[in-house]
Amino acid sequence: MNEQNKKSIQEETPKTTQGVPASQPSSWKRAMSKRWVFPAAYIAAAGIILTLVWVYQGTGDKTLNSDPASGVVETGASVGTEGTAVGGEESVEVVAKSENFGWPVAVPSEISVVKPFYDSEASTEEHEAAMVQYNDTFIPNTGVDLARGDNKTFEVKAALGGKVTRVEQNPLAGQVVEITHSDNLKTVYQSLADVKVKQDDEVKQGDAIASAGVNELGKTLGNHLHFEVYEDGQPVNPQGFLPEK
Repeated sequence: MNEQNKKSIQEETPKTTQGVPASQPSSWKRAMSKRWVFPAAYIAAAGIILTLVWVYQGTGDKTLNSDPASGVVETGASVGTEGTAVGGEESVEVVAKSENFGWPVAVPSEISVVKPFYDSEASTEEHEAAMVQYNDTFIPNTGVDLARGDNKTFEVKAALGGKVTRVEQNPLAGQVVEITHSDNLKTVYQSLADVKVKQDDEVKQGDAIASAGVNELGKTLGNHLHFEVYEDGQPVNPQGFLPEK
């Protein structure tokens, strides 16, 4: 074979490196050159990660809700209405309780209701007992009248904590003190003597505000306290708020 023919054959034969054609690309490079490879790999990886997260969360929930008898300790405890954890440990109270009413007198056992609140749904006899007579006029009682059996005066206390919003002398009701509380509540104390508070004072439940006295409307009752409760601006029966003696 002449030199020209050898040269021609060599040019037509691909160059090799250790028996593998140098110009032949690898299968990995061919795969990576495809446009869809990277998106597909990203989606597959994301799917694997989400699956692992889901499995981990499911396992965690089962652990938290497991029975303590199984030997697994719960990480939390539900809180009761009194702010104590069901497991017995103290916890912060979730819902603050409103202050309950107290009697507006120092010694409730010594006091009786001598004239009740006028309830429109009560019986005829109860209506008659709850009417206040002034001269020839009968007026429904918008509160309750409290007095001792021996007609002695007694100390009057704030039934709830709040702010004194009115102190005045009324020609029929006598000395009057009004206290405004939270939850749209007001308490009114009439037929007072020796008033100890003034307007804009802040008082706590049980603070002494005056003594029981006499007034023109209830002069037949002697020394007494006329006590009213207003909810959303409307008079309501105080006995529905006062605790049992």
